[in-house]
Amino acid sequence: MKINVFIVDDHFMVIEGLRALLQGAEDIDYVGHAMNAASCLAYLKKEQPDVILMDINLPDQSGIELSKHIMDNYPEIAVLAVSSFNQRSFIQDMLDNGAKGYVLKNVTQSELWQAIRAVAIGKTWVSAEVVQTLRQRQPDRPIITRREKEVLECIAQGLTNPQIAEQLFVSITTIESHRKNLLHKLNANNTASLVRQAFYFELIAIEEK
Repeated sequence: MKINVFIVDDHFMVIEGLRALLQGAEDIDYVGHAMNAASCLAYLKKEQPDVILMDINLPDQSGIELSKHIMDNYPEIAVLAVSSFNQRSFIQDMLDNGAKGYVLKNVTQSELWQAIRAVAIGKTWVSAEVVQTLRQRQPDRPIITRREKEVLECIAQGLTNPQIAEQLFVSITTIESHRKNLLHKLNANNTASLVRQAFYFELIAIEEK
């Protein structure tokens, strides 16, 4: 039986490259693509492929959030992450939010076929490079709340406590409390150290210029 594959990526060249890699596999069919989460969800309302090749960095919603939505609403669809990110946090977040596999965008044709066939029957597949990343020892990632993350992002943008309080519609005292908790959780003794630790643990993203 054919495995119907749908591609979600915001770069047309990547879509074309993946389509080319799918060619030649008698049991795999390319059935379409979407360049953002909204288009993907619109397609899923009409058709459900067997496997979705999912990028993480989408323009309107992250592939992590989209994978969670698909897992919750279309559990029969297998999501295979195809990403250029080989960071532990991205890999773990994708797998924790429903992806059945994770390969990098330098994937070979034969490995892509193997990964698709594996996730299509419910198995988990991660590439060798991804396995090495997951096995690397690193300090435990601090657990912060959603509000603390919002405060942390504001701090990284250089906002003062009063500016953060105004933006988040809370009191300055509340912001001071969040900042104190963040300094403790990230083992930092000043703002610069706090932001550096946040980037190190990938709690906030570095904006691409």
